[in-house]
Amino acid sequence: MKLTYLLIWGCMLAFGSSAVWALVWAIRRGEMSDFKAGAESIFDEEEPVGRPTDAFPGARP
Repeated sequence: MKLTYLLIWGCMLAFGSSAVWALVWAIRRGEMSDFKAGAESIFDEEEPVGRPTDAFPGARP
C-alpha cells in the first residue's frame, strides 16, 4: 500500500513539474505574448472578423 502511495505521489510530482516547465518554456519563447493575432489568423477575405459565414446544420440563418 505504501508503494502505491509513493507511485501516485511520484506521478503527481512528475506531471505537475512538467506542466510548470511547459508553461515557463512557452512564456520564455513568447508563445503567450499575442493571443489576438493567433485567434485572427484563421480569418481571410471570405470570412472577415466578426461576421460568421457558416451555420449549424439544420439551423435557419
